[in-house]
Amino acid sequence: QVQLVESGGGLVQAGGSLRLSCAASGRTFNSNAAGWFRQAPGKEREFVATINWSGGSTYYADSVKGRFTISRDNVKRTVDLQMNSLKPEDTAVYYCAARNFGAGNTRQAEYAYWGQGTQVTVSS
Repeated sequence: QVQLVESGGGLVQAGGSLRLSCAASGRTFNSNAAGWFRQAPGKEREFVATINWSGGSTYYADSVKGRFTISRDNVKRTVDLQMNSLKPEDTAVYYCAARNFGAGNTRQAEYAYWGQGTQVTVSS
Protein backbone atom coordinates (compact mmCIF):
# COMPACT_ATOMS: atom_id res chain seq x y z
CA GLN A 1 0.00 0.00 0.00
CA VAL A 2 1.02 3.58 -0.65
CA GLN A 3 -0.54 6.44 1.26
CA LEU A 4 -0.59 9.87 -0.39
CA VAL A 5 -1.17 13.26 1.20
CA GLU A 6 -1.42 16.45 -0.84
CA SER A 7 -0.61 19.95 0.39
CA GLY A 8 -0.06 23.42 -0.98
CA GLY A 9 -3.49 24.31 -2.28
CA GLY A 10 -5.09 27.68 -1.67
CA LEU A 11 -6.48 30.86 -3.16
CA VAL A 12 -4.47 32.77 -5.74
CA GLN A 13 -5.16 35.53 -8.25
CA ALA A 14 -5.10 34.85 -11.97
CA GLY A 15 -1.55 34.96 -13.26
CA GLY A 16 -0.15 33.79 -9.96
CA SER A 17 1.63 30.58 -8.98
CA LEU A 18 1.15 27.71 -6.54
CA ARG A 19 3.22 24.64 -5.79
CA LEU A 20 1.41 21.46 -4.79
CA SER A 21 3.24 18.68 -3.02
CA CYS A 22 2.31 15.03 -2.57
CA ALA A 23 4.00 13.07 0.22
CA ALA A 24 4.07 9.28 -0.02
CA SER A 25 4.34 6.80 2.83
CA GLY A 26 4.02 3.06 3.16
CA ARG A 27 5.64 0.61 0.79
CA THR A 28 8.42 1.74 -1.53
CA PHE A 29 7.40 4.62 -3.76
CA ASN A 30 10.53 4.92 -5.87
CA SER A 31 9.37 2.36 -8.44
CA ASN A 32 5.88 3.85 -8.84
CA ALA A 33 4.82 6.27 -11.54
CA ALA A 34 2.73 9.18 -10.26
CA GLY A 35 0.26 11.65 -11.61
CA TRP A 36 -1.85 14.67 -10.82
CA PHE A 37 -5.54 14.90 -11.68
CA ARG A 38 -8.15 17.56 -10.98
CA GLN A 39 -11.89 17.88 -10.62
CA ALA A 40 -13.67 21.17 -11.13
CA PRO A 41 -17.18 21.79 -9.74
CA GLY A 42 -19.77 19.98 -11.82
CA LYS A 43 -17.17 18.29 -14.01
CA GLU A 44 -15.52 14.91 -14.17
CA ARG A 45 -12.04 14.37 -12.83
CA GLU A 46 -9.43 14.90 -15.52
CA PHE A 47 -5.77 14.19 -16.14
CA VAL A 48 -3.24 16.97 -15.52
CA ALA A 49 0.28 15.51 -15.55
CA THR A 50 2.20 12.28 -15.05
CA ILE A 51 5.80 11.34 -14.27
CA ASN A 52 7.55 7.99 -14.48
CA TRP A 53 9.36 6.26 -11.62
CA SER A 54 12.71 7.98 -12.21
CA GLY A 55 11.42 11.41 -13.12
CA GLY A 56 12.96 11.13 -16.55
CA SER A 57 9.70 11.11 -18.45
CA THR A 58 6.76 13.47 -18.05
CA TYR A 59 3.55 14.17 -19.94
CA TYR A 60 0.98 16.94 -19.63
CA ALA A 61 -2.57 17.71 -20.61
CA ASP A 62 -2.71 20.26 -23.40
CA SER A 63 -4.56 22.68 -21.13
CA VAL A 64 -1.59 22.98 -18.74
CA LYS A 65 1.38 22.37 -21.04
CA GLY A 66 3.95 25.13 -20.71
CA ARG A 67 2.45 26.39 -17.44
CA PHE A 68 2.66 23.40 -15.08
CA THR A 69 5.69 21.27 -14.21
CA ILE A 70 5.60 17.90 -12.46
CA SER A 71 8.68 16.67 -10.61
CA ARG A 72 9.61 14.11 -7.99
CA ASP A 73 12.20 13.52 -5.28
CA ASN A 74 12.59 9.81 -4.56
CA VAL A 75 14.72 10.48 -1.49
CA LYS A 76 12.04 12.66 0.08
CA ARG A 77 9.28 10.50 -1.49
CA THR A 78 7.44 13.50 -2.86
CA VAL A 79 5.83 14.46 -6.16
CA ASP A 80 5.32 18.17 -6.79
CA LEU A 81 3.26 20.17 -9.25
CA GLN A 82 4.50 23.69 -9.93
CA MET A 83 1.65 25.73 -11.38
CA ASN A 84 2.41 29.07 -13.03
CA SER A 85 0.30 31.57 -14.95
CA LEU A 86 -2.80 30.23 -13.25
CA LYS A 87 -6.21 30.86 -14.81
CA PRO A 88 -9.69 30.81 -13.24
CA GLU A 89 -10.39 27.63 -15.21
CA ASP A 90 -7.63 25.90 -13.23
CA THR A 91 -9.88 26.08 -10.16
CA ALA A 92 -10.44 22.52 -8.96
CA VAL A 93 -9.64 19.94 -6.33
CA TYR A 94 -6.24 18.50 -7.26
CA TYR A 95 -5.48 14.85 -6.57
CA CYS A 96 -2.17 13.02 -6.44
CA ALA A 97 -2.13 9.40 -7.56
CA ALA A 98 0.37 6.55 -7.88
CA ARG A 99 0.52 3.44 -10.03
CA ASN A 100 1.85 -0.03 -9.34
CA PHE A 101 4.02 0.35 -12.44
CA GLY A 102 6.94 2.54 -13.35
CA ALA A 103 5.59 4.14 -16.52
CA GLY A 104 3.40 7.21 -16.39
CA ASN A 105 -0.16 7.09 -17.66
CA THR A 106 -3.00 9.48 -18.42
CA ARG A 107 -5.89 7.16 -17.48
CA GLN A 108 -7.35 7.31 -13.97
CA ALA A 109 -8.13 3.60 -13.96
CA GLU A 110 -4.40 2.87 -14.17
CA TYR A 111 -3.76 4.39 -10.76
CA ALA A 112 -4.13 2.26 -7.63
CA TYR A 113 -3.49 4.86 -4.94
CA TRP A 114 -5.08 8.27 -4.45
CA GLY A 115 -4.76 11.14 -2.04
CA GLN A 116 -7.67 13.04 -0.54
CA GLY A 117 -7.17 16.10 -2.71
CA THR A 118 -6.31 19.75 -2.14
CA GLN A 119 -8.40 22.73 -3.25
CA VAL A 120 -6.97 25.26 -5.68
CA THR A 121 -9.01 28.39 -6.32
CA VAL A 122 -7.94 30.99 -8.89
CA SER A 123 -9.75 34.31 -8.75
CA SER A 124 -10.14 36.58 -11.76
